[in-house]
Amino acid sequence: MTKYSLYVRLEAKPGKEQEVADFLVSALPLVNQEPETTAWFALRMGPNIFGIFDAFPSEAGRDAHLNGEVAKALMAKASDLFTKPPEIQRVDVLADKLPR
Repeated sequence: MTKYSLYVRLEAKPGKEQEVADFLVSALPLVNQEPETTAWFALRMGPNIFGIFDAFPSEAGRDAHLNGEVAKALMAKASDLFTKPPEIQRVDVLADKLPR
């Protein structure tokens, strides 16, 4: 079972909404290279509000993701794309249903 996850809330600067969406879509190939990232979702929750939800089987997998290429790219672009730094929350999964 997946036990560990992250929820990241992102608020795009005015005029940067499409650039944020494009960045999130472009991150998928990097995430696909992470063996312990068992689920990853890039989300749009409103005109300028975005998010990322991802899940991992272990704390080590979550830590690897936080120190991986997607996180580095996100933080490198943060001041240009977002109104404030990404809000990263460590979340515990209580139950899941994933494809096998």
